[in-house]
Amino acid sequence: MASQLISIQDLRRVENLELLAKQVVEGFILGLHKSPFHGFSVEFAEHRIYNAGESTKHIDWKVYGRTDKLFTKKYEEETNLRCQIVIDASSSMYFPEAQKVSSGLHINKLIFSAVCASAIIHLLKTQRDAAGLTIFADDILLHTKAASNNVHHKLLQTQLENFIGKTSRSLNTEAAKCLHIIAENVHRRSLVILFSDMFEGNENTEELFSALQHLKHNKHEVILFHVTDKKHEVEFEYDNRPYIFVDMESGEKVKVRSNDVKSFYTEQMEKFTKELILRCHQYQIDFIEADMNKPFKEVLLPYLVKRMKMK
Repeated sequence: MASQLISIQDLRRVENLELLAKQVVEGFILGLHKSPFHGFSVEFAEHRIYNAGESTKHIDWKVYGRTDKLFTKKYEEETNLRCQIVIDASSSMYFPEAQKVSSGLHINKLIFSAVCASAIIHLLKTQRDAAGLTIFADDILLHTKAASNNVHHKLLQTQLENFIGKTSRSLNTEAAKCLHIIAENVHRRSLVILFSDMFEGNENTEELFSALQHLKHNKHEVILFHVTDKKHEVEFEYDNRPYIFVDMESGEKVKVRSNDVKSFYTEQMEKFTKELILRCHQYQIDFIEADMNKPFKEVLLPYLVKRMKMK
């Protein structure tokens, strides 16, 4: 089915973010049926396994007829997961920039993150879980508390839609400061899902790691999706010719031949990434590498596994 083939390339043809998110989720769920995770199905979002001794009043006999397994309908009051989705919208998240000749929706790390967040919100809605949204750059740009009603979920989708297509070089990264603020403002125990490239823009990475630790202070569960364009930002795969590289936050330019700096650049990126993974492990934060050019299941599956563990 076409929904199974939804990929990052399909974003260029779809302008409605919520519709695309639904297609992404449908394709993801269909894919699970043909994978080792076939036990996860669309029913998990609306049903729970029947436990012997419970009332049979809410057993879904249609599901039993299809699966030969007993499920009871799951109601809103039975679900208490609260999820705060946090998106880094600083200038570095607008990489790669659109080429002047490009047509349709240009894909960058921010749009990739927004689609993933929208898909997760859709999953939360079907699970009747509470969702909140925070967007930050040099300061908190948006913060909504978690709620589970349909009007609220629709509002979150609209807020995400508002960020699609924006371009900016003016929003510096103040990830550490903003993550501290978020940690202070998410009062009830929640699953915090963070989409960020974690490019702080300075050498003080200790403050960034401290902010990650702060997120765990109130016993939140945290998933960090480290969003990158892996080919260019991590592996530094460019043709061996002169390029003008532009700092997307300061606008500073430097002209170099790619192979002259590749070794040093990749060494520094590897060092930073290893330290980030180490700290996440130390703070019991789930670290997920989120390459914006990979299928959406690379984000949705880790979320789903985490969600199932928290039941």
